[in-house]
Amino acid sequence: MNTSFERVMGGKSEWLTPPGIIGALGEFDLDPCAPVVRPFDTARHHFTVVEDGLLRPWFGRVWCNPPYGREIGGWLKRMAGHGNGVLLVFARTETENFFRYVWPVALGIMFLRGRLTFLNVDGSVPVNHAGAPSCLVAYGRENAEVLKNSGLRGKFLYI
Repeated sequence: MNTSFERVMGGKSEWLTPPGIIGALGEFDLDPCAPVVRPFDTARHHFTVVEDGLLRPWFGRVWCNPPYGREIGGWLKRMAGHGNGVLLVFARTETENFFRYVWPVALGIMFLRGRLTFLNVDGSVPVNHAGAPSCLVAYGRENAEVLKNSGLRGKFLYI
C-alpha cells in the first residue's frame, strides 16, 4: 500500500507515488507495498496487502513507499535489512526509526523540494499535498548514485 504518512485525507489510506519519481529512479524488481488496484506499475513484481509484503521474501532492487501508520518501523527495518533499494518517507529525521534504520544503514538521502502530491489509487490528482516534506532514502551504493543523478528537484546528501 503506497500510502501517505501521518494523516488520512478524506478518510482514505492508499495514496500512490507520483510516477515521475519512480520513473526518474529506473526499474525496480519489487514493490512490496503496492496497491491492489493501480493505474501504473511501480516495479516488475508487486506484493499487495493480500500477499503481505512485510512477511514475504524480498528480492532484487526494491521500491518501497510504505504504509505510514504505526507499522512503518517494520517496513524501514525490512528495507534496511534488505539493503538494496529506495524508500520514500516523510523527512522525519529526528524519529527513532530514522536513527535506527536510515542514518546508520542508508548511503544517501534526497530531500525533495516542496511537498509531494500523492495520487489517488485511480491515478487522479487530489486537492491536497502531503502533510510533511518527503525524502528518498538510498540503500546500496548503486541506488545512492541513481538517486544523486536522478534529476529530481531537491538536495542529495551522502550519508
